[in-house]
Amino acid sequence: MKTNKKTTSNCNPFDFLTEEIIFTILDYLNDDPFSKKSLSLTCKALYSIESHHRKTLKPLRAELLSRTLHSCFNLVEIDLSNGVELNDLAAAAIAEAKNLEKLWLSRCKLITDMGIGCVAVGCRKLRLICLKWCLKVSDLGLQLLALKCKEIRSLDLSYLQITEKCLPSILQLQHLEDLVLEGCLGIDDDALSTLQQSCKSLKILFQVHTLNMSNCHNHSHVGLSSLINGAENLRELTLAYGPAITEDLAKCLHTFSGLRLVKFDGCLVKCSGVRAIGRWPRSLKELSFSKCSGVEDDSLSFLVQAHKELTKLDITCCRKITYDSVDSITSSCRSLTSVGMESCSLVPKEAFVLFGQRCELIEELDVTDTKIDDEGLKSISRCSKLSSLKLGICLNITDDGLKHIGSSCSKLKELDLYRSLGITDEGIAAVTFGCPELEIINIAYNDKITDSSLISLSRCSRLRVLEIRGCPHVSSKGLSSIAVGCRQLAVLDIKKCFNINDNAMLQLAQFSQNLKQINLSYCSVTDVGLLALTSMNRLQNITVLHLRGLTPNGLAAALLTCRGITKVKLHASFKPLLPKSLLDYIEAHGCVFHWRDKAFQVEMDPKGWKLHFGKSPEAP
Repeated sequence: MKTNKKTTSNCNPFDFLTEEIIFTILDYLNDDPFSKKSLSLTCKALYSIESHHRKTLKPLRAELLSRTLHSCFNLVEIDLSNGVELNDLAAAAIAEAKNLEKLWLSRCKLITDMGIGCVAVGCRKLRLICLKWCLKVSDLGLQLLALKCKEIRSLDLSYLQITEKCLPSILQLQHLEDLVLEGCLGIDDDALSTLQQSCKSLKILFQVHTLNMSNCHNHSHVGLSSLINGAENLRELTLAYGPAITEDLAKCLHTFSGLRLVKFDGCLVKCSGVRAIGRWPRSLKELSFSKCSGVEDDSLSFLVQAHKELTKLDITCCRKITYDSVDSITSSCRSLTSVGMESCSLVPKEAFVLFGQRCELIEELDVTDTKIDDEGLKSISRCSKLSSLKLGICLNITDDGLKHIGSSCSKLKELDLYRSLGITDEGIAAVTFGCPELEIINIAYNDKITDSSLISLSRCSRLRVLEIRGCPHVSSKGLSSIAVGCRQLAVLDIKKCFNINDNAMLQLAQFSQNLKQINLSYCSVTDVGLLALTSMNRLQNITVLHLRGLTPNGLAAALLTCRGITKVKLHASFKPLLPKSLLDYIEAHGCVFHWRDKAFQVEMDPKGWKLHFGKSPEAP
């Protein structure tokens, strides 16, 4: 009888479930990766089943790639971005994933045309491939890819040294919808004109919905017109940091009645060009003039009065606009959900009240470095769907304004209060109480913030990103509360938090196993604290400048222990103190070192940064 009880107690209930049922359970946990990981680690059988069923992969260690691909043979997505150590052998291993549909190889700078050829032959089902910054891939590799992978729908060729030679093959991909040619300087007006002549029988980009030609400086509206001729389904166009937005360029886009999104970020904008956009068909939903010089009240007002269905508008750093533009925007575009107007310095505080009065559907608002005050925040609190609010360097706001946000905007997920010096623990407490879904917060360089704010933030269990650099009154006590309460924390910046020491690092090592990036510069952390952090399997990016308690031996031990590290920023004084063989070994495993030769900096007066950048801080 005792034996039977013992046998029953040792029985694994999952043994009675079929693989199909377990697959269903795993699918149900897709939105909760932490629970899925916990389930797969309960026993070897479940671990094996989860591996076989896994559809996506983002490996942190390149040396395990081949073995992992052998275990996870049903993969449809692999993200190897920033795999600077990956070469053609890795590409050959990827080619064994016959069911692969999506592949990201951004910054895999050692992969050549040969590797891409292997992928093309082995992965015929590819629908998306990103080759951004794969500098050894040329026209030949792309021609092979286009020849073998006929199902490609999304292709990112950003910053590749390609010419017009590969474009005919690419443009014959019948299912191609998204094409990114950002920074492809080998494509100019002459090349595009030649392409048009050689492809007269082909409707170039006929199926393409999205085209990105950012940072392509060698073409004008003439070349653009040649490329998009016949692109009847074009919905999204990005020309950031490219040719000037003139009347001629705007006119060549006039016929695209389905155009929904256009980005002109960083371009020189002519008023005549803005007015010409206002005469486009009324289909435009999203428009960005971020960092565009030349945008003025008259032309912008004309445009928004014509395109009243706009839902997203970015006029960041358009320094010539005033109250009149905001009045026109809020009167005409009542369906706005996202507005970016950082550093619009001529817009008075009274203008920000208009957003809450007229555009209550706003979900994202960036008013960094503007004159918004508490009355503006009170009005904006009417936007109950607000999820992202950026108030960095807003010197006219206080806790009173923040309390309105906390009491009415329960869906807030991102809050930026960088150098907003009127904010104290009281305002942070109000936000954390009313906005429990908060995931990202920046309270850097706010000298009134103490451990009390961190204890309040520890109630936000979904917090992923915390920036508290330059907050001299926070300590290990507050950060320990974050470690215990915010288990999903992935990015942490505690630079110049002088009172944070090894005690907090020990707490992070125990409770914050999802941490990927940390900046420890100027803290009171020693070898002990840094070594504790190396137990985190997901830690990839670490900055350690001016840690007076850090020794060469401690640093060497930490680098050897932290196997998943991909980027380390160190003071140049450590370089001659570390064995070259050690640095070579770490780099061979995919880590990139950034050496800085900065002198120790004493924190400036909280308002002194304004003088440093040629601005005059407002009188208190």
